[in-house]
Amino acid sequence: MQQSMVVTSRDCPARRVPSGERAVLPAGQFLTINQSLGGNFTVTFQGNMYRIDGTDADAIGQQVDLPEFADDGSGKISEEQVWEALDSIFDPEIPISLVQLGLIYGVEVEQGSGSVAIRMTLTAPGCGMGPVLVSDVEYRVSKVPNVQSVQVELVFDPPWSREMMTEEAQLEAGLFF
Repeated sequence: MQQSMVVTSRDCPARRVPSGERAVLPAGQFLTINQSLGGNFTVTFQGNMYRIDGTDADAIGQQVDLPEFADDGSGKISEEQVWEALDSIFDPEIPISLVQLGLIYGVEVEQGSGSVAIRMTLTAPGCGMGPVLVSDVEYRVSKVPNVQSVQVELVFDPPWSREMMTEEAQLEAGLFF
């Protein structure tokens, strides 16, 4: 997506990137949409970067297109759909999904209880957006048919490094030589 300038139509809740601190972008303000991926928006307002949740897309005149998952009728959780849900969540600073960044360390599906356990990390241990990304993971994975609960464990061992990114993600980020 190319950057675009919009005006807020109402007060809009946001999170400052990368600190994760809560903010409200006032109605009637100009801001620039830098990234519109995975149903969320990264914007610039008064020289600062913010993340706006897709549930507030109307405040910036946008619509959200989230993946929908079909239930195959088996009563089972599709691990493929869980990975698809995870791949639809993007880092707010870089237009690359958490899966492509190598931030998802593991997925365990327990069919009997309908639970999904996810081990993930962050690009930096002190990232203030960590709780926001964990919340995104819980929300998106819970949309997969037959998922009853989602547990996310945030781990920092092994520490994340750019070598964990897919080659495609390294190319996108300009890190592949």
